[in-house]
Amino acid sequence: MTLSPFMMSGKKDSRDGEASVLTKTRTKTQRPPMYKVLLLNDDYTPMEFVVHVLERFFGMNHAQAFEIMLTVHKKGLAVVGVFSFEVAETKVAQVMDFARRHQHPLQCTMEKE
Repeated sequence: MTLSPFMMSGKKDSRDGEASVLTKTRTKTQRPPMYKVLLLNDDYTPMEFVVHVLERFFGMNHAQAFEIMLTVHKKGLAVVGVFSFEVAETKVAQVMDFARRHQHPLQCTMEKE
């Protein structure tokens, strides 16, 4: 005669040997909505300043910044990055503040992706 682990420990299994599975419900977390940061063209902000802004606040190298600046110049606007709401809001504020301090009318906005 073999003893089951329940009998060896002195405990009886009230489920007649059936295994039970405990399930744990997990709440599925959603990714936060993302926001596009856009630079808008104007007739007064120097192209070099726009390149500098892209390098400084968006971490672009000179070639990338130059390409985006040309897109802004030719098409009127360009997406310069996609971020969470807080990061996008901060980037817009930094660019706008930097442009004002340097007396340029450069406009930077954000919109939901």
